[in-house]
Amino acid sequence: MSSTTEAITGGRLMVELLEEAGVEIVFGYPGGAILPFYDELYHSKKIKHILVRHEQGAVHMAEGYARSTGKLGVCIATSGPGATNLITGLTDAKLDSIPILAITGQVSTDAIGTDAFQEADIFGITIPITKYNALIKKADDLSRHFEEAIKIAMGGRPGPVLLDFPKDVQLEKTTVRKASALKIAPHHYERPKVKGDAQAFAEVLNGAKRPLLYVGGGAINSFASAEIKALAEKANAPVTTTLMGLGAFPGTHPLSVGMLGMHGTAYANKAVLECDYILNLGARFDDRVAKYQDFAPNAIRAHVDIDAAEFNKRINVDHILHGDLKDAIREILPFVKGGDRTSWIENIQSLKKNHPLDFDNSGDSIKPQDFLQRVYTKTKGEAIVSTDVGQHQMWAAQYYLFDKPNTWLTSGGLGTMGYGLPAAIGAKFGNPDKMVICVTGDGSFQMCIQELATIAQSKLGVKILLFNNNFLGMVRQWQELFYEERFSESQWTYNPNFVKLADAYGIPAMRIEHKSEIDKGVDFFLKDNGSALIEVMIPAEEKVFPMIPAGKSQQDLIEFKDLGKLKK
Repeated sequence: MSSTTEAITGGRLMVELLEEAGVEIVFGYPGGAILPFYDELYHSKKIKHILVRHEQGAVHMAEGYARSTGKLGVCIATSGPGATNLITGLTDAKLDSIPILAITGQVSTDAIGTDAFQEADIFGITIPITKYNALIKKADDLSRHFEEAIKIAMGGRPGPVLLDFPKDVQLEKTTVRKASALKIAPHHYERPKVKGDAQAFAEVLNGAKRPLLYVGGGAINSFASAEIKALAEKANAPVTTTLMGLGAFPGTHPLSVGMLGMHGTAYANKAVLECDYILNLGARFDDRVAKYQDFAPNAIRAHVDIDAAEFNKRINVDHILHGDLKDAIREILPFVKGGDRTSWIENIQSLKKNHPLDFDNSGDSIKPQDFLQRVYTKTKGEAIVSTDVGQHQMWAAQYYLFDKPNTWLTSGGLGTMGYGLPAAIGAKFGNPDKMVICVTGDGSFQMCIQELATIAQSKLGVKILLFNNNFLGMVRQWQELFYEERFSESQWTYNPNFVKLADAYGIPAMRIEHKSEIDKGVDFFLKDNGSALIEVMIPAEEKVFPMIPAGKSQQDLIEFKDLGKLKK
């Protein structure tokens, strides 16, 4: 370990390490076991602290910040219940590969294991849901643990890390400012060299007549959007994205076939059935996209990923290239040839024409698809959009097109209700000059509704689009289609007056119920850069289509036009 003559407290050192790492903003909630660190944070001139109203809000804000900026997100909580309130967000970040550093207070080291007040073994609890975690037992060890945590959070396949920081260690003095050696192997954090024959890999693509590129969230994390666009255009290959990959390839591009999977476009799912080659770029063959061995049944399957554990995990593939996606595509590109794929492209266009996204827009009620299309047109697709989880999430993914990476924030792997509002707050702090819209539902919104206070306190211009059907909409959809309309505990018998609630926080709000009010509502919602909430009443019966029933494959896709046959 290197040292300096001046001894400082562990709490002070943690602040200095954060500053040196370029951290400019943290989200947190103080408590007794983390107070010495907070006292040192008070003196920082470089780090802005955002006081949240619940620790779950803090970790989701850190996720939204990280996802929208590409930087490390940082959240802070005290020991016991404060730390355990981070668990949902850490799990969310682990499944969606979001780089988060959580700093948790802990009881003093001599009290650990005694069931002390507000003690919880957050180190043991978070082992399965973090890439790295550590209980810091001495101030001299802090610099090493911090450096290891940051490198692992941002290196390779990104993800969350946690440092558990006992109160006495925060007060203990140390002269060790920087670790002279790390106890982790470089392969845990260094950008791996591409392994595999890029030329041979490209030649298989060149030989395909009906290729399809299948792009996942790894494309966002590796900043590979430009390379993917170059690959698609050079190969003249259509592109579909996962829910997490939206924005990695322009949604308005002629080669885009939109989102794949359970609620993806019909033409994307049908393209999977018809392609003769499918190239997975940074996706994980999620169960909401690919049914085991029924996925792309007529295709040669190829996979590029930074995480070797993803290869052949759910779907067997024929060709593998292991490494950072951006680097791998750069190695492939010189060997890629265009070829004549006119008939395949024409087939894709025919699929788009014959199997469009569709809904019934007759009558006086407001359809969420229509409203989202109008918001998209008005914003020209330039907003950062976060969502909660449910029908509104799928409608937003379908009807708001994303041309740029880091503009779509959603909980993909864990499906966390309550994610949307705090994620939007984190994104707005990271992108103050951009419009940030949270699309949510009446169920999800109430999971972290207290963070309206965070918006109000910071005078933050977050837009909240609240679809209200007085139901847990996706649950109701499944109950209607697959449970003989037994709506067991999916209807709200009481919802608050959301407009009055927003007004209580000083947030302008409006409620609309009829189609004739849409233009007025959109204008109110988007009229300036300030915060706003619009509550849009929608029919409880409205559903998300297309839909692949759980456990089924692309061959079992249900389109909107099939609804009548399904009910019979």
